[in-house]
Amino acid sequence: MFHKKLSFKRKDYSQHCQLLFPLAKLTFFAVVLSSVLPHADAFDPLDPFGNITIKWDVMSWTPDGYVAVVTMNNFQMYRHIMSPGWTLGWNWPKKEVIWSIVGAQTTEQGDCSKFKGNVPHCCKRDPVLVDLLPGVPYNQQFSNCCKGGVLASWGEDPSESVSSFQISVGLAGTSNKTVKLPKNFTLLGPGPGYTCGPAKIVPSTVFLTADHRRKTQALMTWNVTCTYSQFLSSKYPSCCVSFSTFYNDTITPCPSCACGCNHKHNCIMGDSEKLKRKGINTPRKNNEPLLQCTHHMCPIRVHWHVKLNYKDYWRVKIAITNFNYRQNHTHWTLVAQHPNLNNVTQVFSFDYKPLVPYQSINDTGMFYGMKFYNDLLMEAGPSGNVQSEVLMQKDKNTFTLKSGWGFPRRVYFNGDECKLPPPDSYPILPNSAEKGPFSFSNTAICTILMIFLTW
Repeated sequence: MFHKKLSFKRKDYSQHCQLLFPLAKLTFFAVVLSSVLPHADAFDPLDPFGNITIKWDVMSWTPDGYVAVVTMNNFQMYRHIMSPGWTLGWNWPKKEVIWSIVGAQTTEQGDCSKFKGNVPHCCKRDPVLVDLLPGVPYNQQFSNCCKGGVLASWGEDPSESVSSFQISVGLAGTSNKTVKLPKNFTLLGPGPGYTCGPAKIVPSTVFLTADHRRKTQALMTWNVTCTYSQFLSSKYPSCCVSFSTFYNDTITPCPSCACGCNHKHNCIMGDSEKLKRKGINTPRKNNEPLLQCTHHMCPIRVHWHVKLNYKDYWRVKIAITNFNYRQNHTHWTLVAQHPNLNNVTQVFSFDYKPLVPYQSINDTGMFYGMKFYNDLLMEAGPSGNVQSEVLMQKDKNTFTLKSGWGFPRRVYFNGDECKLPPPDSYPILPNSAEKGPFSFSNTAICTILMIFLTW
């Protein structure tokens, strides 16, 4: 009897180890990636290879420099650049000037007093560039330009995740050996959070002609890689999550001051007369928010409601509410990590795409708005929300609603991780649903053990 009991324990321990081994492998992989990739503080486990790559292709030489096409590719699966758009800057290594730009412009010209006749577009040693707005004259446009600096995420729409412009640089080198690469790149998207590495020379880009019968290549190419860190972007989260279920009347709200209470003295009540003033929704140049007064003081709240439980399926309702009166969100994205997202049957009102950063694990999905329907999340107010429902098939071997299984492990809005409630506050099943007809409570078991031990 003793040997049987011992072998049973060994078998359980072996199965437990087999279950933990894939998790240990995943953890080790994440640690290795964070040590190998540049800017390890910006490592995102749900998008480990996400970055913005800025590519410079020198297309021709000029008497005192070169003409280059600069292309910005957003390879982040669910993080986009929203209005007022990206801002790109760098430092020139020598005394370079920008003679002209097509598809973008610098924010300042700088001191060009030493030039007579033909005056450069910018003479600053540290130029700062922004995208042009839609509707500019045709002779100022370039391919993939003029979107106000807005870039969609790669997972949502790869064709809209690229921006480019053409730049003519003077007082620079006129060959591959004499050109000096710009340095100290900075990227705002539109706020802080991005860290850019140094420019690195890479194999020249190859281009195909319109008829796809001839290949040409750039005279010289270098890349700059920028990665995002939420810690550099803001001290506090920018969103929070609340929970509710059909089997419990308790609603688990967002934690108090989940996004910090710095704006608590400047917030407005939802029924305030001040909301009727003109210009209340006008954004400020410093992007200062005007929030509705709430206990969590977050600009965005995501509510996850376990709505219905069928025999073979269960249904979840997701609602996103905007509490910022001065900002709406275009191309918004919502990412959730949940073990049952590998069995999504149907998504209503949102577009959905599974994210599989690690091939053996399919527990993460991205939700985003349908074009011309709800891809715009309006500012706070009656229209400041979007919602959908998700139908998921049950896995009869693992499905349960106990211990918070019905709720996501992580939630991201627009690429920033949201603050979740503490696990001990999740809505739980009624006591009658958790106990079988012959089950004992922990207190009863402990009492019986104490009686036997005292004999």
